[in-house]
Amino acid sequence: MKEAAALKPMWKIERKRIVRKWHIGTSELFLYAAGLIVLFLIVCAIAPQWIAPYSPTKMDVANLLKPPGAGHLLGTDYLGRDVFSLVVYGSQDSLLIGFASVVVGGLSGATLGALSGYIGGWIDQVIMRIIEVLMTIPGILLALAIAAALGPSLFNVVLAIAAATIPRYARVMRGQVLSIKNRPFVLASRSIGSSGIRIFWKHVLPNSLAPFLVMATIGIGTSILAGSGLSFLGLGVIKEIPDWGTVLAQGRGYLTVAWWICTFPGLTIALFVLSVNIIGDYIRDVLDPKKSGG
Repeated sequence: MKEAAALKPMWKIERKRIVRKWHIGTSELFLYAAGLIVLFLIVCAIAPQWIAPYSPTKMDVANLLKPPGAGHLLGTDYLGRDVFSLVVYGSQDSLLIGFASVVVGGLSGATLGALSGYIGGWIDQVIMRIIEVLMTIPGILLALAIAAALGPSLFNVVLAIAAATIPRYARVMRGQVLSIKNRPFVLASRSIGSSGIRIFWKHVLPNSLAPFLVMATIGIGTSILAGSGLSFLGLGVIKEIPDWGTVLAQGRGYLTVAWWICTFPGLTIALFVLSVNIIGDYIRDVLDPKKSGG
């Protein structure tokens, strides 16, 4: 009886270890799945002709509004175009909007935030007052206003989304720079005569990039979602080959008779945004010294 009583706690400990391992494996499985989804869509954007079975502009009047099945994996639209091919080719402009918006908005916001936090003084006051004014306007409304004023085009969509994201990147980078520039290792470098520019490039900037990288990774999905929204409203990219948002807009009138036209582009957007967020959470955990043990 005593031996059985002694074995019971050990069994509970082993069970906890197995459950913990199963949870770790599940999180890794989600990460790998997210990486494969993002990689597949990037390949679709780079070489859509390798993936798509049909041309996105090929119309087939004999197969109008054909449901998903043999020959057309995701069905056809009201012009007989293959929906899967539209999704594959539409990834080009959609992903370009996402990545370009993050590059333009992220670099601009990070530059303003870093200058504001490191230099301080009246420069900090001027930059932050402008950022605070922009922060009072919701990002999607600011992007809508800019896109409506400039007109529908790929460049204007990227510019509109990037401008709407600048305040967030600027505030994050400024906060990081302010927390780093008075650390002991920075003060030690300043005490031995290092110049301000050298201290910034060698110590302050590298130690301030972790939150920015996480935010930029997650921002790719957010930018794609915003770009699809602008295209859905008719303020996005107007081309012969539609992006994901335009496919959604074109299929909304047929939602009751051909649900697949809207459903599959919408699922593609949702899966990409979810996958990018999972990868961003993983990067955050890796760069977080409290979680990584650093």
